[in-house]
Amino acid sequence: MKERAILALDQGTTGSTALVVGASGRILGRAYSEFSQHFPQPGWVEHDAEEIYAVTLKVGREAIAAAGEAAVEGIGITNQRETIVLWDRSTLVPVARAIVWQDRRTAGMCRRLKEEGREDEYRRRTGLVLDPYFSGTKIAWLLESDPEIRRRAEAGEIAAGTIDSWLIARLTGGTVHATDPTNASRTLLYDLDSGQWEPDLAGPLGVPLQMMPEVRRSSGDFGMAMTEAFGQELPIRGVAGDQQAALFGQGCFAAGQAKNTYGTGAFLLMNTGGDHVVSQHGLLTTAACGSMGEAVFALEGSVFIAGAAIQWLRDGLGLIESAAETEALAAGVDSAEGVSFVPAFVGLGAPYWNPEARGTITGLTRGTTRAHLVRAALESMAFRTAEVLEAMGSDSGYSLDALTVDGGVAANGWLMAFQADVLGVPVLRPSVLETTAAGVAGLAGLATGIWATGQEFVASRSAPTVFAPDMAKEERSRRRAEWNRAVKTVLHWALSDKRME
Repeated sequence: MKERAILALDQGTTGSTALVVGASGRILGRAYSEFSQHFPQPGWVEHDAEEIYAVTLKVGREAIAAAGEAAVEGIGITNQRETIVLWDRSTLVPVARAIVWQDRRTAGMCRRLKEEGREDEYRRRTGLVLDPYFSGTKIAWLLESDPEIRRRAEAGEIAAGTIDSWLIARLTGGTVHATDPTNASRTLLYDLDSGQWEPDLAGPLGVPLQMMPEVRRSSGDFGMAMTEAFGQELPIRGVAGDQQAALFGQGCFAAGQAKNTYGTGAFLLMNTGGDHVVSQHGLLTTAACGSMGEAVFALEGSVFIAGAAIQWLRDGLGLIESAAETEALAAGVDSAEGVSFVPAFVGLGAPYWNPEARGTITGLTRGTTRAHLVRAALESMAFRTAEVLEAMGSDSGYSLDALTVDGGVAANGWLMAFQADVLGVPVLRPSVLETTAAGVAGLAGLATGIWATGQEFVASRSAPTVFAPDMAKEERSRRRAEWNRAVKTVLHWALSDKRME
């Protein structure tokens, strides 16, 4: 008997992954392909939306082929959240390259809006800050850059959407223009409490709301993918932004549950249920998914540099040949011997928000070895994670019982054990670290009846590896104080440097 399954399309920043996830929770088929990055000017980052669609079709077909006899019953789409595409509604041809979330061209626009005193309202209503990171100013820039695009947009001829909406439009032949709350909540145009696009948020940006997609429940009907896409007509039944898909995939359905995705940076999300928490510590508020795919709220905090610190030790200093070496090196010394590494290469994010901060290593002696530096780099990820989670607890009032983890760096068992020690709570690592794709498969599977609840979906997979804390409270406090001292050194240096200007 063929195993029921979902095709999960995970459209990322540098490549697209497709997984066929079976009712058993197993990965039945997998494929991945990179696509081109375009940097037309300093600070500009663009993608070719047509290439993204072509690559998505390619990996989707390969994953289905690899899954053999699996009975694929639906599609889930998860995506890089803030990247924006504008396209002709009738021809489905993009009118410009996609502007990627990393793009900084709208910094001046964001600065003007702040000077007009608008940031508090946007923060309160959208949960976001006025930053080029988010989609709204990217749409505004494209409209301002070409009067003909603006004219056509106001005439209803141009559609706008994040990558999920673009893929839905192409897969359905233009019959559906839709998104979900998790992606809508990253645009600066969507009010978290009303759950709608709001004219008074779009007005200051000059964005006609008729361009925007219909916002539908994350687990629900997003139309039918045409037969020519994957060899059979398939319903699209789940959509979520990448970090919210990972939160769902980790089973963080209850308020107070949190996950961390360790990659180049680290993304932490804490489910706050029905509580729209306005952060006092520089965190974002965003839409997330409850156990049945319904909209709930979450706090989000980013650690700018996580795995990138290890990449720097490898590529910048040549201390290691591969990231895989770091686990044995860190375990091979009893401690970092007083060395602290604050990898603030691009400033410090929450809860400090100091863009002038720079990477600093303190506590060096003649006895310091590469193993101590490697261990200090790994420890920095755990300490920065603890700082963001502490801010989340202060904002929300929830205390953490356990932290679920995913991402490539989470494969480092030594780091996960140290993370548990620093937090004083267990760290849970799933058997499959691709929880972003798995999460949106779960959302689609709920809508197609493969799983009855989110809890049943999570239970279908293998039990996670549990890293229990094994550090005395006094030692934990001492190590946190040592880290705080190093951070204060970084902040003092940044302040002193600014005073000298």
